[in-house]
This record gives sequence, C-alpha cells and structure tokens, in this order.
Amino acid sequence: MAIYLDPPLWPAHGTHFSHMVSDTSLEELHAFAAAAGIPDRAFDGDHYDVPERRLPELVAAGAVQVEGRVLVRKLIASGLRIPARRRNKSLKVPLLNRWNTIMPGHDALFLDLLDRWSEEHRHYHGCTHLLSVLESLDLLTDPADPPRTVLLAAWFHDAVYRGIAGQDEEESARLAEERLTAEGLPEDEVAEVARLVRLTSDHRPDPGDDDGALLCDADLSVLGGEPDEYARYVAAVRKDYAHIGDANFASGRATVVRRLLDLDPLFHTARARDLWRAAARRNLNGELA
Repeated sequence: MAIYLDPPLWPAHGTHFSHMVSDTSLEELHAFAAAAGIPDRAFDGDHYDVPERRLPELVAAGAVQVEGRVLVRKLIASGLRIPARRRNKSLKVPLLNRWNTIMPGHDALFLDLLDRWSEEHRHYHGCTHLLSVLESLDLLTDPADPPRTVLLAAWFHDAVYRGIAGQDEEESARLAEERLTAEGLPEDEVAEVARLVRLTSDHRPDPGDDDGALLCDADLSVLGGEPDEYARYVAAVRKDYAHIGDANFASGRATVVRRLLDLDPLFHTARARDLWRAAARRNLNGELA
C-alpha cells in the first residue's frame, strides 16, 4: 500500500502540478489527502492534483515520487484508473445530437466513430476533444448554415489515433474516404473532407482556404483556454504518451510547443484570433518556460 506522485509537469495558476494516486484504494488516497490538508476540489476521479510547493511535505508524510509512466502503471494495476470510455460516456447524447444535424440516419457510422474516439488509450484525443472542436466551430461559423464538410472533417480528424504524427492524419483521411463513400456522399464532398483532415497534420492552410482555416483554428482552440483548462489539456496529452519517460516527453513536448509558437499565423480567422490568440501565446510561452 502506497501513495505515489509523478513529477510536477502540469502548468496552472503560476505553478506546476503533480498527480497523486493510491495503488490500493480511494479510501487510502482520500485519507492521505485529508491528513495533508489537500482540498476535496483537487480530486479528479482517480487522482488528486497537487501544486509543486506541496511535494516536500507530501514525500515527508510517506508519498513516493515516481516517473509519470510508472504512476500510470501503478494506477492501472490498482484497478482504480478511470478508463477513457467511462469518462466519455456522458458525451454520447450531445455528440449524437450533433451528428444527426449533419448525417441523420447514418447511425452505424456514428457508433463506429464514437467507439474510435472512446478508445481507452486516448486521454486528450478523445470525445472531449471532439466535442470541444465542434463547439469551437459553433463560435467560428454561422449556426444557421454550418459547413457540412468542415464538421465531418472534425469528426474524422483524429478518428485514427496511435500517437504517430502525420500517419494518424493520413489514416484518418483514408478512413473518411472509405466510410463516407460507402455512405453514399458525393465524390467531391468526400474528397474535401479528406483534404481537410490531412490539413490537421501541420495546421497550415493556404491563404484563401477558408474551410481549412476554420478546422485548423477549431482544432487548436484548446491552446487559448484559461490556465487551469490548459493545464488539464497538457496533463491529458502527457497521459496519451505515458509509455514515454519524463525526460523524453519533456524534450518532445518542448519541440511541439516551439513549432506551435512558430506558426505564423497561429490562428487564421479574425474571430479565432480575437478569442484565443493572446491566451494561446501566454499558455505556450508559460509551458515552455
């Protein structure tokens, strides 16, 4: 029986946070947290988020510091980890409602996509991200006339996700071509959806590509969230790559953040720039620092 902490890698509120878990029971975890004076609001289903400054006293009280991937393995072995499929369950109805506005009567395809987005290895790239992209498109488009190809591209853009940049987007585009053709969509619409999905590999639409700009901006909207929201995003990305050691992840993540900061423009539509650019720059620079 032990309490474990991973490194403080998750930025929020001017500091960094660690995850604290038990390898035995939530009762043990809650008791340890209560004794340490950690508030209930810090609990997130199967772990507590604790600020970096608290780590020395938690270790002194008996918590064990381990790498992020070790912590995840301990949590899985304990049987306490909440899988992505359970976390995403509550999103089925709102996602189905949205699907029926663009593809009514194509329930089998919806269920296939839902299963893909709910795969257990996904943390950031799951149903929550899908819904976030669709909601961001609500803000960027005319709700009375939503562009169907852009919305379908959002549904397919991470439908295949193995954590292999470029390859995931290509396989997702090919899946869109195969499945939408089988569903009877016109050839030009299928080709446009696949083209848009491929754009999400580098988020660099050509000037004048209005639909490409919409999808890329919606996909990156998470960068412009409030600090605590951004911290949850970074933490979820870390879980997607739990098989990678902390040092290698930090190096790889820094490369990704620098690439995002180098995008010019980071957001392509005026509305997205107004909504997210300033916060995104703040969040990315803060994470890199």
